Amino acid sequence: MELTWSAEQEEFRTTLRGFLDAKAPVETLRPRLDVEDPVTAFDREVWQQLASQLGAHALAIPEEWGGAGASLAEQLLVLEELGRVLYDGPFLATVIATAALNAVGSDAAGALLRGVADGTTVVTLAEAEGDAFFRPPADTQARIDGGTARVTGVKRYVLDAGVADVLLVTAVTANEPVLVAVETSAPGVEVTPVRTLDRTRRLAIVSLNDAEGTVLATGAAAAATLAHAHDVAIAALAAEQVGGAARCLDLTVAYSHLREQFGRPIGSFQALKHRCADVLLSVEQSRSAVLYAAWAAQEDPAELEVAACVAGARASETYLQAAQENLQMHGGIGFTWEHDAHLYLRRAKSSHQLFGSPGEHRRRLADLVKL
Repeated sequence: MELTWSAEQEEFRTTLRGFLDAKAPVETLRPRLDVEDPVTAFDREVWQQLASQLGAHALAIPEEWGGAGASLAEQLLVLEELGRVLYDGPFLATVIATAALNAVGSDAAGALLRGVADGTTVVTLAEAEGDAFFRPPADTQARIDGGTARVTGVKRYVLDAGVADVLLVTAVTANEPVLVAVETSAPGVEVTPVRTLDRTRRLAIVSLNDAEGTVLATGAAAAATLAHAHDVAIAALAAEQVGGAARCLDLTVAYSHLREQFGRPIGSFQALKHRCADVLLSVEQSRSAVLYAAWAAQEDPAELEVAACVAGARASETYLQAAQENLQMHGGIGFTWEHDAHLYLRRAKSSHQLFGSPGEHRRRLADLVKL
């Protein structure tokens, strides 16, 4: 692929945006913001329509497992559009889980991918044990017996665990890491929702007490799967952040044409023009970084680790910049609960730390390029 979206991809974007504007605009989130039960707060009808009408869940799944055989690039395009409307369904979790299952490549993984493709199965990765994401498992223990394993431990900040059907749990045996698929309905699994700053992103603590699951990968294969999921997670989040930042800029520019001060629109003032121009520059830089990650995933997988770090660091800062400017340039109304500006700022601030801060991405990048 080239470092730009093709005509077919842009056509798909137009269709997807029309669907989201009709079925999942930001205002549909508000009645669900204070709903504690994640199952009740989750609009499964829209989720199913994304799968059945648009085929969004199946994009990067091989055709042999019921997918479209596309690539991470198409998933990133979808995430950018979902970020624009602050979509609260488990698509980010699905992209990460799909990457892990594709990396495993076994029949057991393929069976899960079939359910993901048609929207009947929600799968999420459960790997964080402390305050950091994507570290080798240390405290979650697994006892393997043939193709099954019993897992005991606690996983934190698990994306959409409250609506997931299957957890991809990272654990460790006496000698090596292991990846185990555990159904959330299995005995010994307890999911506790966590209330966070961003009420549109639902996280949970998952406690496993001798929970039985299917072994998907062990040893070096399990470690490689987690490493790949890490890179995909950062790139996927960056794409979502670009969509949110672009929407914040659109809202800011639109308001600057409507709001008048001293007898003329505030958008005519040079200082505000410069601030909007700075955000636009940041958005385009971040979009280019995401396209670089999409290209690397398809054309040079060895480059994805570097590309993901670049995209993650840039997009995190851009979204926070755009969300802050959006709120501030709306003036007093932007600080009210009734306005959407604070919803974007909450998402931007929480995403700024999810899967690592910009500083962490840059430190990892420096190590990769041996600076």
